[in-house]
Amino acid sequence: VQLVESGGGLVQPGGSLRLSCAASGLAFSNYYMAWFRQAPGKEREGVAAIMLVRTTTYADSMKGRFTISRDNANSTLYLQMNSLKPEDTAIYYCAAGQYSGKLLLTPAKYTYWGQGTQVTVSS
Repeated sequence: VQLVESGGGLVQPGGSLRLSCAASGLAFSNYYMAWFRQAPGKEREGVAAIMLVRTTTYADSMKGRFTISRDNANSTLYLQMNSLKPEDTAIYYCAAGQYSGKLLLTPAKYTYWGQGTQVTVSS
């Protein structure tokens, strides 16, 4: 299984970025997918997650600014990030998990992880 993130970079406050996560080696459409992030010196935190098609959940601080989506035909996960703030600076990871019930932003629920992509928000 491989999850490969792309799209990170340096952006000014208020700017936008779109992250992608290309998945291979797994039945992508059968997995819940999520984005997590980790800033230096902080624990990994959940950003957003999506069920098999459209149902989504977001961390409170991302609601209204970030949008998670997926393209099952191309085994790709996306994260559109708008109105970026310096505190959004972190390494962003995509993750895949199989579990039932409520959509969760708990790292332990996700089995496969990408290597991460750096997002830096700075003027």
